[in-house]
Amino acid sequence: MYSLSQSVRMKGAAGEPIRSPFEGLTRLGADFRRGELSIVAAAGGTGKSVAALNLAIRSNVPTLYFSADSTAATQLSRATAILTGGDAKSIKAKLHADDFDEYNDVLAERWWQRFNYSARPTPDEMELQLEAFYEVFNIYPHLVVVDNITNVEAGGSSNADEFTFSLEGLCDYLNELARETHAHVMAMHHVVGEYADGLKPIPQSGIKGKISRVPALVITIHKEIDSMDGRTLHFSPVKNREGFEDSSGETYASFNFNTTNMRLEDVAIGAPF
Repeated sequence: MYSLSQSVRMKGAAGEPIRSPFEGLTRLGADFRRGELSIVAAAGGTGKSVAALNLAIRSNVPTLYFSADSTAATQLSRATAILTGGDAKSIKAKLHADDFDEYNDVLAERWWQRFNYSARPTPDEMELQLEAFYEVFNIYPHLVVVDNITNVEAGGSSNADEFTFSLEGLCDYLNELARETHAHVMAMHHVVGEYADGLKPIPQSGIKGKISRVPALVITIHKEIDSMDGRTLHFSPVKNREGFEDSSGETYASFNFNTTNMRLEDVAIGAPF
């Protein structure tokens, strides 16, 4: 039990925003804060993993990334493209050809960003990895990514009600994990069928399993594809305890998606948000 004065000393790093490459979200007051849980939800193939990887790589904070949804080859080629500006497909070809030495130095600089590629990580495995991170670096990661939350093995569910309960239970668990480690925990998630094409704004109610109760921040992502196959990703803060939110998903920050080097860059001022 702490007084308000004592709470000043107890806060630690909780609430501190980590560095973010997404200036449009920052202008909306949507920050990824340590000690809090966020959910990023979108249709399959929209760019959830790309968004998480851009945050992890470009923030350059101590990171533990549970990449259940993408292989080591995919994540490594994407991360290398983000760091170097090179072509992700060419980089992946060099990786498979064992012709990767030119990237050794730039990758070595990110020594405190670690990845786990288990397809079905369990909570026990996640905790073990966090403790191993602490043992190696004497700190917990500032950012933990869970990609995707439905890949976490937390017990079976035989019907929709049990499925929702298990997801809510996972959110409670990840929120507690964020509190205890002072990491920002970002969990990627899917949306309901109505928004499965990823082409229209996704409201808070469009998140699969309706699991928005626990997270401090919920962002939905939809895409826009132009006639030249250019892609823009729109990030909608549909829940935000610390700043602006619009549960309809109709207010968003926009980012050009360079599909060559996997980087997301803010759309020029004047775009809708």
